[in-house]
Amino acid sequence: MKEQATFGLGCFWCSEAVFQRLRGVISAESGYSGGSVENPSYEAVCTGSTGHAEVIRIEYDSDQVSYDELLEVFWKMHDPTTLNKQGNDVGTQYRSAIFYHDDKQKTLAETYRQKLVDEKIWSDPIVTEISPLENFYPAGNYHEDYFNQNGTQPYCSFVVAPKVKKFKEVFASKLKDHS
Repeated sequence: MKEQATFGLGCFWCSEAVFQRLRGVISAESGYSGGSVENPSYEAVCTGSTGHAEVIRIEYDSDQVSYDELLEVFWKMHDPTTLNKQGNDVGTQYRSAIFYHDDKQKTLAETYRQKLVDEKIWSDPIVTEISPLENFYPAGNYHEDYFNQNGTQPYCSFVVAPKVKKFKEVFASKLKDHS
């Protein structure tokens, strides 16, 4: 069955490059969510003034990959303890966020977060926002499939590629065949 999930875990180019390689994911679309400005531009979101986070909207086949498995990738592929920051990317647009589509996703996200808190995975507190999805604005064609189209650009080489490499190592058994 086709379902959707929306996550913010820093730069959406990194997030898209990771999730599009996960078996069961049909698509990963870059966009913005969580802010107050309708149809924001990339430039506006980059200022941090719109309130939006860079996110990816994942369409997935729940018969092949569960929401819990998506959450596992989410939690392991970024640092949920840094407020408004992932690596060198700083600003509210890079915050750690789960925008749930229904009460079941909300419960699963909160339960998973509490499990991580209880297990003391990180020494710093988890600052991940868990909020209802109120809007999603596509980032536009320029941002779609960015890493696959621009892998030799410096940001992709030094920031995105290591995340993709880590993903492939940690989740080797869950990769699509053509990853």
